[in-house]
Amino acid sequence: MGCVWCDVKESWDVSRHPLRSVEAMVAESHASGTQIVVITGGEPAMHDLSELTQALQKSGMRTHIETSGAYPLTGVWNWVCLSPKKFKAPVQEVYAQANELKIIVYNRTDLDWALQEALRVPSTCRLFLQPEWSREKEMLPLIIDFIKKNPRWQISLQTHKYMNIP
Repeated sequence: MGCVWCDVKESWDVSRHPLRSVEAMVAESHASGTQIVVITGGEPAMHDLSELTQALQKSGMRTHIETSGAYPLTGVWNWVCLSPKKFKAPVQEVYAQANELKIIVYNRTDLDWALQEALRVPSTCRLFLQPEWSREKEMLPLIIDFIKKNPRWQISLQTHKYMNIP
């Protein structure tokens, strides 16, 4: 989506990444020892993920996606994390599929926007606020105060960044 805080800017240029077969990706996933495969950024929903997710699930793995919701979802998902961006609204049907809503908090106004976005997802959807990393010191206290007043919300932290893991 090209957001200013996106972690994986190198994913924006698809031509920089060699094509890999579904079989190779499934084999690599199994070799890692994980039981859950999370498909994420750039924007994974730009691609038809049906064949990949079906193969992963057939092999016994769970499939999770983190998406901005700007494109309809393809594939079979055990968990959908919707992380919408203000500059490109999610397609309506993705809201209904969300198991988790994650709002990146860059400005104080993002907290009001989060409340509006929460009205669009199912009542069972888990709600998370994550401070944008470069503004973590300013936004984290605001998020904590917000959550105290709105206990349905939880905090999401990029733990890998605290641990200096790229």
